[in-house]
Amino acid sequence: QVQLVESGGGSVQAGGSLRLSCAASGHTFSMNWMAWFRQAPGKEREGVAALFTVIGNTRYADSVKGRFTISRDNARNTLYLQMNSLKPEDTAMYYCAAISKTTSPLRDSYTYWGQGTQVTVSS
Repeated sequence: QVQLVESGGGSVQAGGSLRLSCAASGHTFSMNWMAWFRQAPGKEREGVAALFTVIGNTRYADSVKGRFTISRDNARNTLYLQMNSLKPEDTAMYYCAAISKTTSPLRDSYTYWGQGTQVTVSS
């Protein structure tokens, strides 16, 4: 079992920045990929960024490349998502996920999920 707790969401104006955190506990040694997903009202959940915990490879959705950075502090078992140059279309509930069931880390197919943290970007 892996437990995931997100924090760091909030409201910000367009062009601003936020950093999301995801604290992992439990059987964290078994994780392959960890990722951030988001879901806006009326839309499907989409993969934003993913990180392969063993060697640090990353993947990003085209919509956030160059603006978002995923990283992990192994000593603290914490995953981060640094979000810069935020846009109103980034407004969504952001979820942390762990242990991908597929080889496509931005696919919505993970074993463990956090409860989510809301990000709201105003224009």
